[in-house]
Amino acid sequence: MEKTDNQQLILSELQKSTLPAVDTQTHRHLKAGENLNSVLDFKKYFYFIMEGKLKISQIDFASGKEQMLNLLTRGDMLDVITLLDNKPHDFYGVALESSELIEVPMENVRYLLDKDPAFKQLFFPYMAAQLRSMENLVTELSFHDVYQRLVNLFSRFLDTSKDKPSFKLINNLSHEDLAAMVGSVRKVVNRNLQKLKSEGIISMSRKKLGLESLKKLRDKLKF
Repeated sequence: MEKTDNQQLILSELQKSTLPAVDTQTHRHLKAGENLNSVLDFKKYFYFIMEGKLKISQIDFASGKEQMLNLLTRGDMLDVITLLDNKPHDFYGVALESSELIEVPMENVRYLLDKDPAFKQLFFPYMAAQLRSMENLVTELSFHDVYQRLVNLFSRFLDTSKDKPSFKLINNLSHEDLAAMVGSVRKVVNRNLQKLKSEGIISMSRKKLGLESLKKLRDKLKF
């Protein structure tokens, strides 16, 4: 999921809240490559991401195909589905880099959501952003080929805050992870990345993705 200012505000509100619900919290540290499902308890606890990068996926173990649902970073929360419906949620989660999370009992976050108006005002726009992200994913998989999915993916993760625009969050992902984000496989994604490179849109080095031409990228966009 692409970064929003609202995610930073959520962490700020969590840290300054005086409600007892946020007093019971534990800092959890994850190493790159750790399986979230093995080290975290999503039935009992809710997690606020302070630092790092996590991927949330569904995997067809028969075929080995992976579809990444979310790329989570600072300010994101996990798992909002269980928080809202109080039912188990099956997914595959991995820390892509060293990460720090705040662990809070699930019932405490429900209390916070009920009693803290400021937190509630931030939480629901965050939920709306996640729903839009899922809607965009369904649209991409239904209507666009892999080349166009990559173009649209790159446009969502642009960092234009500096003189030279670049990619954020996805700039050091493996080709396997990029394939999982666009619902494809590494071989097909590699072929399309090479095409984008030959067109002067991106650059590639060892596990490093760069933007060569913002104009050419935007010219390729379809919504």
